[in-house]
Amino acid sequence: MAFLTRSIRLAAAIVSLSGLPAALHAQTNEDVTFRYLASHGSVSPHELAEALGYYDGLGVKLENIGYAGGGPESLFALAAGSVEVGSAATPAVLNSIAGGNDFVPAYPSNGIDATVNSTFYVLEGSPVQSIKDLEGTTIAVNTLGAHLDYTVREALRREGLSQNAANLVVVPGPQLEQTLRSGQVNVAAFGYWQTTFEGVAKENGGLRPIFTDVDVLGEIAGGFVTLRRDFVAAHPEAARHFVEQAARAADWSRENPDEARKVLARILEERGENPEIAQYWRGFGVRPGAVTTENDLAFWIGVLEREGSIPAGRLKAADLLFQPEKQARAD
Repeated sequence: MAFLTRSIRLAAAIVSLSGLPAALHAQTNEDVTFRYLASHGSVSPHELAEALGYYDGLGVKLENIGYAGGGPESLFALAAGSVEVGSAATPAVLNSIAGGNDFVPAYPSNGIDATVNSTFYVLEGSPVQSIKDLEGTTIAVNTLGAHLDYTVREALRREGLSQNAANLVVVPGPQLEQTLRSGQVNVAAFGYWQTTFEGVAKENGGLRPIFTDVDVLGEIAGGFVTLRRDFVAAHPEAARHFVEQAARAADWSRENPDEARKVLARILEERGENPEIAQYWRGFGVRPGAVTTENDLAFWIGVLEREGSIPAGRLKAADLLFQPEKQARAD
């Protein structure tokens, strides 16, 4: 985690040394471009909003410049100015802010609940039956320093085990099932954003779930789409439209799940991915209107303070979240 924080701080320093404040890039009559990195096998609400035409006429233009291997990679790109939109697990976002990046958690990209969650699987014949049995095992996760990593740490802590009792290794989502079935790992964690890959693995049979992140964390925002504060200040209206229409798309997908899966299939096909896996997509899991509560951040602030990752009192949830009304008053 120290490496993650130092790397993001360095990227932020590179940006500040460039001497190009975001205000110089403010556009008046032209669309504001939001560059982002996509996630294999899934979409974010803003991608769905674009596909549905919700940004038409609002001065918002999205540009997919590639894929992120995980949230920390997305935050590196955001800090370096390579993208305008980052997306990562809540603890990763908070660590990057505490490390010196002036980021704004704009809206929850996903939530975890009874329907949409991250599930930890073993092979049916595995001796691992519960969290207590994770000591000494190897667990495949999409990236370190993000949601699945912290979920494992919290799960082990609650069972009285060391946070290092299990060994975490990085495996991309498309390879999770194969890595587990071949015996290279004891446990494979399918994140809440990887329900498409999880669905394929479950249909193939022979797997058994041992716990979910909801079992450990309860219902909470899983991660946040994040913007730089200077970018929000330079483009307040575009930032507001970006967030509002993403929330609108998330609501539409909840009300029209079958249609949403069809749109996801089309997006995956356009990317050159397998559109068939869209049938397993379970949604974003966010609250209506993509509403955020202070607990979505405060819970993780408490965890990071307890671990010593951030000083007590350094971060306050109410000061971090995107607040377009407050921004409008300030302007």
